[in-house]
Amino acid sequence: MRRAVIVSHGQPGDPEPQQRAIEELAARVADHDPGCPVLGATLAMPGALTETCSGDSLIYPMFMAEGWFTGSELPRRLAAAGAANAQIMRPFGTDPALPALIVAKSHEAAISAGWHPQETTLLLTAHGSQRSQASFHITHALADLIAPRFAQVVTGFVEQQPFIADAARGLARAVSLPLFALRAEHVLDDLPAALDQVGFTGPRLPPIGLAPEVPGLIAAAIRQEISSLK
Repeated sequence: MRRAVIVSHGQPGDPEPQQRAIEELAARVADHDPGCPVLGATLAMPGALTETCSGDSLIYPMFMAEGWFTGSELPRRLAAAGAANAQIMRPFGTDPALPALIVAKSHEAAISAGWHPQETTLLLTAHGSQRSQASFHITHALADLIAPRFAQVVTGFVEQQPFIADAARGLARAVSLPLFALRAEHVLDDLPAALDQVGFTGPRLPPIGLAPEVPGLIAAAIRQEISSLK
């Protein structure tokens, strides 16, 4: 039977926690009946791709952007794992339902803080990269799309300008939402350190990939992909 495998970066220095996290996500996606078994693997966990992927697998990249990892490194890793013919789906960050989910979560946080959502600033934080502009472009595309739903949408990045601390400095009545798929070191360390550095006091949301609605979005994407292949 065809299977779907949700693949994420993982944490090379300590691969087991992120491997468990992606396996737990896969189990929650399976609960939404996507039409096939669902497994999870990280690129950082030795042997994980070989154990979970085969030539007829559907690969769901739990990545925020279509860039070097999804276009080059993931196919290379799959080929090395004996799954060169696996079907790679579009990554999580391109899901058409994602903008509405970002708006909903940010508005909930604003209302909980006693603010009118359209008088609230949204700080979108993302990885960014000096090597690839994929994260930068998708973050700005999302910001432009949802900007009418907020007073303003400000973007900040871990690894390129504008850096998170610079983007967050002086923001009032602002909600921080990380455009990350999972809770790894950037979300645990770099992001809070940057916000603390500039005294950011607004609500700090979990990464959008941890929203409870996400397993349903992924299951729907897998069902649609299976349907398109029939």
